[in-house]
Order: sequence, then C-alpha cells, then structure tokens
Amino acid sequence: MSRVDLTFVRQPLLALAVVVVAAVAVPQYWLFLATSALVSAVALLGLGIVGRAGMNSLCQLSFAAVGAWTVAQLNVWNAPGTLILWTIAGGVVAMPFGILIGLPALRLRGVHLAVVTLGFAAAAAVVVSAVNFPGVDTYQQVLRPEFIATDRQYFVYAGLLFVVLALGVEWVGRTRMGAAWRAVRFSERATAAAGTSVARAKLSAFALSAFAAGLAGGLLAGQVGMITAQNFGVIASLALFVVAVMAGSEFIFGALFGGFLIMFVPEFFRRAGISQDWANVLFGVGAVQALSQGSSIMEGLARRLRARRPAPVPPPRDPADGGTPPLGTKPLLRAEGLTVRFGQVAALQDVDLTVPEGTVMGLIGPNGAGKSTLTDALSGFIRDAAGTVALDGRSLDGLPVHRRAAAGLRRTFQQDRVPTGLTVGAYLRFAAHRTVTRDELEDVRDFLGCPPAAAHVLDLDVGSRRLLEVAAAILARPKLIVLDEPAAGLAHAESLALADRLIEVPARYGASVLLIEHDLDMVRHACATIVVLDAGSVIAAGPPAEVLARPEVARAYLGDEVALT
Repeated sequence: MSRVDLTFVRQPLLALAVVVVAAVAVPQYWLFLATSALVSAVALLGLGIVGRAGMNSLCQLSFAAVGAWTVAQLNVWNAPGTLILWTIAGGVVAMPFGILIGLPALRLRGVHLAVVTLGFAAAAAVVVSAVNFPGVDTYQQVLRPEFIATDRQYFVYAGLLFVVLALGVEWVGRTRMGAAWRAVRFSERATAAAGTSVARAKLSAFALSAFAAGLAGGLLAGQVGMITAQNFGVIASLALFVVAVMAGSEFIFGALFGGFLIMFVPEFFRRAGISQDWANVLFGVGAVQALSQGSSIMEGLARRLRARRPAPVPPPRDPADGGTPPLGTKPLLRAEGLTVRFGQVAALQDVDLTVPEGTVMGLIGPNGAGKSTLTDALSGFIRDAAGTVALDGRSLDGLPVHRRAAAGLRRTFQQDRVPTGLTVGAYLRFAAHRTVTRDELEDVRDFLGCPPAAAHVLDLDVGSRRLLEVAAAILARPKLIVLDEPAAGLAHAESLALADRLIEVPARYGASVLLIEHDLDMVRHACATIVVLDAGSVIAAGPPAEVLARPEVARAYLGDEVALT
C-alpha cells in the first residue's frame, strides 16, 4: 500500500502557529491590522491559484465585493446560519463571476488578459459606488456570532479560515487539477496533448480564485461591520496584484507575508510621517524586481532551500543491449489524404500513413519536410487539416487534442514542455491522466532511467526532462506514442540506449511508437520500418536499410545520390 503524503500540511500548520502566537502577544490596535492582513492573505491565496496557472487577474477585490455584498444581504435578511455560513455562501456566489471573467482567458494571455480583468475591476468599482451595500442606508452592521464577537476572537477565526483555505489550496495543488494549472502555465499544447482540457483547467483556477476572494470579502464584512465601496477600489486591486507578484502568493507563507506587507508597510510609513501612497510605489518596485529576476521572494527562498539539500541521484541507465525492432501487421493508425495548407503553401500534400500495431516505426525527412506539421495534424492541433485519421478503427476526425489523447494517441514535443513547477512524481501522475500505482510509476521511471520521483523538474537537465516526457507518455498506456525528436539533449550513447528501450515498449507496455528523429543511427537501431517525408509528401517507405540507400532519399537530405547508410 502506498504511503499517504501529508507534507502539504506543513506550511498551513506553521501558519496556524504564527496565528496562535500573534493572538496571545499582539496588542489590541495591532491586532486589528493583523486581522486585516489575514483578510488580504485570503485574497492573495486566490491570486496564487490563477498565478499557478500562469494567468493575471487584476480584479480580485471585485470578487471580494461580491462576497461582502452577499454577507451583508444575508445579514439584512437575517438568513439562517451565522456569519461563518454566510461567508462560505459569499465565496460560492463569487465563483460564477470568476468563471465569467475566466472565459476570455481561453483565448487571451498576458497583458491582454490583464486589461480585461482590469476593465472588470473598473466597471465593478463604478457599480458598487453607485449602489450601496445592503444595510448601509439603515446603519445595520453585520452581526458576529457570540464566540467570535471580540476582535481577538475574530482574529483567531480569520486565522483559522486562512489555514483551512491554505490546506485546501495545498491539497488541490497536489491533485491532477493542481498539476493541470502548473502544466497550463508552462505549455498549453503539452497540457492538451496529455489528455487534459486547457479550458477546464483555466476556468477551474478562476472559479476557485474567486471563491477565495469571496471568502475574503465576507471576512472583511464581519470585521468592520459595515462595508463601503472604498474597500474595493481599483487601486487596491492593483496593489494586491503587485504584492502577489512580489511576495509569491502561490506559496502559503507568500500570501501571509504579502497580507502583512499590505497592512503594515503603510502603517509604518504613516508613523514615520511619509505618505502612505508611497507604499504602493514600493510594492510596484518590488514586483518589477521579482519579474526581472524571474522569481518572487518566496520562490527564490524555496530554490535556495532546495539547493542546500543533497541532489537526488538518478538510477544508472543500462547500456544499449541490442534487440530486434518489432514489426506488426495489423494497422493501428491510418491517415489518408492528409493535406495542410498555410495560405498558398502546401505543408502536407495527400499524405497516406499507416502505423502497424506492435511496431516501432520511424518518420524521417530533412528540415522543412513537414514532419512537425504531420505530427500536429495527427494529434489534433491543426483543426482544418484535410483528410482522415483513424486509430484502431475509430475515427479521430474533429476531435480536439485532449480527446485524441484520451482515445489513445499521445505525443511528445521537440521543445521542452515538462512543467517546472512540479516534482518528477507529480508530473508523471498528471501526464498519465489515469490512476497510477507507485509500482507502475517506479517501473517506468526505472525503465528509462529517470530521476527520482521526489526530484523537482526545475532542477533537471534537458536530457533528463526529455526522458521524463517519454516516460509520461508510456505511463499513460496509450495505443500509439508519437515521439518528436526524443533524443534531443542526449549524448549519442544515451540515444542508442533509449532506442533499445523503445524496442521493448510495444511488448512491455502495449503501445506502438512513431519515432520522429534526425539521429539516423537511432532510427536504424530502433525502427523496423520507416517513412520519409520531403516537401510535404511521402517519397519512400520500407525497412531502414533499403530506404536510406535509395537515391531519392539521399537527394532529399544531401542534394546528391550518396547513400545514407
């Protein structure tokens, strides 16, 4: 039985210890500011969620306003339950707004998405300024339950809410959904190719981020008793965002640290006779510094702590031991008449391709031959490709990338597409897109000589990442694996060792392999049959030795008729 991983509770429990100490030792005035810091920290945790997915949201306090409005209205109605249930309701009500704002993220990225969210924040600020919050006109304050009636008790309650939310965020971060956020941040194409819906990953991040913001709004309503529009201004949303970037709200202590910065830095400026507006300038400078360095304060600290630990040593890779490339007879993948045009240029022209079951098949050709275009067309990245594609008798035509992956067609990429925010084990489990036992994971990892499961992808060299991507494709147990230059970053001996492992894949894991590779020694070693592309058309197919000896293949590669053997 696999061991239950409870390491995700460490940071929330440390945060709880900080809250307990502060509740006992902090004077009354500073305790109010500390409660406000916890409110900001809850909102920052939500920003950390969309940050994990590589998206920018400048309207977090707009979602908080929804949560605060919900709590105030339930208080006016004297609804069943207490402030605690009303606060949760505020988070739930904010979630549809998060999904609504997340919809543009399906097509927009970077600064364009930031502009959309900023526009929503500005519009929301106008609305809340024009419409009073419930209870304001009648001076009806939000009532606290008796057990959190005092400010000190309410501080403990706010701290407990932060810790519970932090536990939830950390737990979700270790699920497939959390891994999908990290993967989307690094590469949307690779995420889709791993069988995960990019749209679902993005919308779930925005929805949960809005939920956290809604909780923060409800928490603020209970703290101050009466909400006004000034609590949710555009400038405050911008300040929250830049602090999230600077402190690193993807980390529990980054959110907590950022919350205390937001509340205490302006207070220290006030006591020093300096305008509190300079605090926002300081936060902005810190965010620019974090962006220029490529890491937030907490991310940089985490890297330094990892660097002090002994580096995990990957198991030795077995030397190449030879083998006979398998060649099946039953067709597995059939592509007929594949044609792709970019304007007037035909990248593929009536390509027919059949990959037999239980086979390692090579696809070669000079640069610009159309190999990458063919891979994209097979895996669904080119939706307007003409022709048909069927896998094991099932038509893949019209299916999006993640549905083709679920049908049993997995692929890797020429460029490194392994998300750096995950450990080796977390990436393999995510990319497998199925429930994986520890024994299965270790078997595939040892089979290819990948680093230990606890190693962080960020700390790996390019060659190890390429092997890891191959291991993930194998672990998914697909019917066909399309490997796009998997030997890039490997030494020649390691390429041949990988070729030997690929020979074993059909019999050991039940998947055929379509190998796209420039290393002809590796192709000769691993493949039972090869297909040659040139200028978007198939010019030769058959056993490697025969095909590479053909004059037309030599001309495609070298411009003359010197054989490639």
